Amino acid sequence: MKKVIAFTIHILTSSGGAFALLALLAAVQKDWTMLFAWLLVAQFVDGIDGPIARHFHVRETLPNWSGDALDYVIDFITYVFLPAFVFVHAELIPGMIGTLAAAIIVMSGGLYYADSRMKTTSKAFRGFPAVWNGVLFYYFIFTPDPAIGFSLICLLALAQFIPIEFIHPVRVMRLRWATMAMVALWTIFAVKVTLNGMISDQIDQWVLGLSGAYFFVIGGLLQLLRGKEEA
Repeated sequence: MKKVIAFTIHILTSSGGAFALLALLAAVQKDWTMLFAWLLVAQFVDGIDGPIARHFHVRETLPNWSGDALDYVIDFITYVFLPAFVFVHAELIPGMIGTLAAAIIVMSGGLYYADSRMKTTSKAFRGFPAVWNGVLFYYFIFTPDPAIGFSLICLLALAQFIPIEFIHPVRVMRLRWATMAMVALWTIFAVKVTLNGMISDQIDQWVLGLSGAYFFVIGGLLQLLRGKEEA
């Protein structure tokens, strides 16, 4: 029975690939609402499968099946490859510059996932955690000038390889209550904007902008505080 439960959890993880496929089909049709709806579902699965797997000791029950490898495959498709495709297909950055931006996302994201140091001892991410689906979501909300957008993509690609921590919303325990509150707030407004056809008002932009800024900076602040405490 334990093996059945463990393998069912692997199936749950792999379902993220199916949701990514549905998101890709929506992107091909330029149905941006369904694109982000399916990406949100995939992100939800990605958020719950790890805690469930650890609770049921899946790694020990099925040692020949790597949940980490499966997770990385699904994450690369959902967080990296699909957003890169949408940047080109939606012409968010037009012309060859857009293709170059997409190539930078795919190549840097692949290198990031290949880095064995991407997770720190504090359970945080080392460097910007290649959440390009989030970058794509904010791009649709704020629609920056293409030159600014390309510059931001280049900076974020480089940020994947800096020794600064970015918080893992589920696994980092310090200030977890605040982080989970931000996750809930972000999710509510992200779903609201998605259901509204990716049309946002000022309140949506402020809430999503501030909550996004929290996730972007809190990991580095906790790393800095931990360093001072250890000094």
